[in-house]
Amino acid sequence: MIPVEEIRRAADVISSAALRTPLVRAPLPDAPCEMWLKLECLQPIGAFKIRGAVNAIRQAPADLLADGVLTASAGNMAQAVSWAAREARVSATVIAPDHAPEVKIAAIERLGAHVVKVPFERWWQTLVDGRVDGHRGLFVHPVSDPLVMAGNGTIGLEIADELEPDAVVVPVGGGGLLSGIASALRVVSPRTRIVAVEPETAAPLAASLASGAPTEVPYRPSFVDGAGGRSVLPGMWPLLQELVAEAVTVSLDETAHAVRVLLERARVVAEGAGGLAVAAALAGRVGPGRVVCIVSGGNIDLPVLARIASGDVP
Repeated sequence: MIPVEEIRRAADVISSAALRTPLVRAPLPDAPCEMWLKLECLQPIGAFKIRGAVNAIRQAPADLLADGVLTASAGNMAQAVSWAAREARVSATVIAPDHAPEVKIAAIERLGAHVVKVPFERWWQTLVDGRVDGHRGLFVHPVSDPLVMAGNGTIGLEIADELEPDAVVVPVGGGGLLSGIASALRVVSPRTRIVAVEPETAAPLAASLASGAPTEVPYRPSFVDGAGGRSVLPGMWPLLQELVAEAVTVSLDETAHAVRVLLERARVVAEGAGGLAVAAALAGRVGPGRVVCIVSGGNIDLPVLARIASGDVP
């Protein structure tokens, strides 16, 4: 686990950068549970990733920052690292998969980072290797960096300060958000169930937990670009296996429906990954009781959001 003392330290480190986001009751009385929304989509860069990136870069020794920072990201972590690098007055380089949404690429470039687009296979290997060959600087891993996970875990502390939920539903990409929140809640709210949720088009954690070992799955890119993958990162499997016993999947139809419901009834803009937890809760896969859904981000291309709002599934 990520030590809760490190998560509490992260809360102090990031307090002047990351918002303590609202935890609000969803206006969905017809939902199969008492649904609450943790609105990470309201962070300065539109996603929870600012917590981990700021914690990692603010705690890095100055000599390691001298050549700038690097990360590998489809968008939200790249924005977060770029934001934190600009604050630290160092350069940032982002390795992005070539299918990354243009709205996220544009936001990264506005923050002053240099974007290098590569094929998905090469990008994924960067995550596995934890380094970027041919580039100098401090590599901030978007998933498995302990300081990143500690920053993510501050969400769990904030939830427990306000509520004792029966379950917290967390979208999963590489598992850094899930590991941080689960580490915090295991200590401060041990009766709370942690439920992981993935898109069915890319659900390696559910497959791995079912088989008891890391399992590779077919990967299909979709509008849920901030979650899912082809396999659990090797360095993350022991931690995820320890912390999480339950993972569910949702379809693209269910995810688009959740994004639409959030927009129409809660006036909340969520990207695909940000709608996963709500999709699982609305579909009844989390069970009854008091359920907190992590709305992890809101960085969605406007044409994609328009299609979802009109009833389509991009």
